Amino acid sequence: MAKFLVKLQRYFRRRPVRFFTLLALYLAAGSLVFLHSGFSGEPTVTGSQRGPGTGEGPGLPYLGVMQLSRGFKASVPVPEGTRRHGPWFKSTSKEPAERGKAGDYSSTHSRASRGRSGREKEEDRARYIGCYVDDTRQRTLRGVSFFDYKKMTVFRCQDNCAERGYLYAGLEFGAECYCGHKVQAPNASETECNMLCKGERTNTCGGVNRLSIYRLELAQESARRYGSAIFRGCFRRPDNVSIALPVSQLMLNMSVDKCVDFCTEKEYPLSALAGTSCLCGFPTTLFTLHEREDEQLCAQKCAGEEFESCGTAEYLLVYQTQVQDNRCMDRRFLPTRAKQLVALASFPGAGNTWARHLIELATGFYTGSYYFDGSLYNKGFKGERDHWRSGRTICIKTHESGQKEIESFDSAILLIRNPYKALMAEFNRKYGGHIGFASHAHWKGKEWPEFVANYAPWWATHTLDWLRYGKKVLVVHFEDLKRDLFVQLQRMVGLLGIAACQDRLLCVEGQKDGNFKRSGLRKLEYDPYTPEMRKMISGYIRTVDTALKLRNLSGVPDDYYPR
Repeated sequence: MAKFLVKLQRYFRRRPVRFFTLLALYLAAGSLVFLHSGFSGEPTVTGSQRGPGTGEGPGLPYLGVMQLSRGFKASVPVPEGTRRHGPWFKSTSKEPAERGKAGDYSSTHSRASRGRSGREKEEDRARYIGCYVDDTRQRTLRGVSFFDYKKMTVFRCQDNCAERGYLYAGLEFGAECYCGHKVQAPNASETECNMLCKGERTNTCGGVNRLSIYRLELAQESARRYGSAIFRGCFRRPDNVSIALPVSQLMLNMSVDKCVDFCTEKEYPLSALAGTSCLCGFPTTLFTLHEREDEQLCAQKCAGEEFESCGTAEYLLVYQTQVQDNRCMDRRFLPTRAKQLVALASFPGAGNTWARHLIELATGFYTGSYYFDGSLYNKGFKGERDHWRSGRTICIKTHESGQKEIESFDSAILLIRNPYKALMAEFNRKYGGHIGFASHAHWKGKEWPEFVANYAPWWATHTLDWLRYGKKVLVVHFEDLKRDLFVQLQRMVGLLGIAACQDRLLCVEGQKDGNFKRSGLRKLEYDPYTPEMRKMISGYIRTVDTALKLRNLSGVPDDYYPR
């Protein structure tokens, strides 16, 4: 035995041999890990083959350390109900899915068959109804839509559509999700839905102009939740009502839910109650929803619900349904290279991404960026990946404020926001993501004072530099854009050299929030600004206000100054 150990020691002292031996062992170990990571299920074995460990599921062999390989599912059975299912799905599956044979794992499957396998696992959430044709000009599912070119999954799409009360969820191009109450297109071959989901490689998410559509098995009819329709106000009946609101229905037992339900079924974004008549349509120049009336003029009780108002023949009570207005959803790159570079300039946290969303809807063209943000690209801002000088985008997002960078642009839209709100928004983005929030520890820690000390002066110098070095600058205040979106968006689109279609701008008003507008600044239990911070920021506000007025522009809004 001793002689054997001496020989073994001498063997490993030979460096080349020892190196190649260890290299071979390393590659062999890596190959084993790679092979195990390719498994998507457990091998089927008899119960007698199980090891002595406790808590192992039936049919799972004892694999020792190898049981921890990524390719094998957890051996501890999952208790019923711990898997995430929304309350809106009927669970129809009572028996576990039949396991495949061990030999099946080594066979090759087409993308379509893998998609079908994934869909079988989704049966308890929703029912797959097939592959359908989709047209970018006339969508098959005409409700809300969202994109994620990195993490899209079937369940995520179903979850988002069901939370908004839709009956159908469809996935396209591996990363796009569309919702709707009605499927309005013919079937396509299953082989045409052949693109894997970006967030899960085991499921199919449609194809090129092809939708993988699921019917959401709602637990109860009330889950359609038309009560979440947005109240738009009381409006005078338009002159050409049959043109402005082309679909109508007499409802002797009228209620808000019934009218909203009817217009949603007819795929219209507006539902107008006129006593016992329900009218449906789009916001147009004939019915802009810009001139609201006193709500008392619409305060006539509904025949079918005594605690609701249903408007009158002359004054309509209007709700926005969950149907997406698709008149402004098409976007593309510029057909010819732009001759001028237009900047969409702002201090960070001033709403630049939201403004890009509005501009893309209003013009139908993608916006670009001086930077590259993968999360924005994955959410549908496809111009994000283009070089900012490519000339294929309608304008370029930038936070730059140096003379050289500013003079690179031929004109600019300068978006200015209340520094108190902008600083908090950027702090939230920095520590919580585009639509997240900074934690309480960040607000209370050293990060917030240091952030204000560094960023507050930049808020002022950013505006001053663009006013000084910019060649043609259109100033837009974030607060004015929120307050009067139609007028401000007309100004912005005018600078971009696009003839503004009023119906398209009215469509934007109904889709204005987008995916990257933070739902209000989270209310803190305390004021994060100290008296010293406020004194410093107020001085910067006065400096910017003076600079704007010296150029014959309106000064900063009154609400910039704290009360």
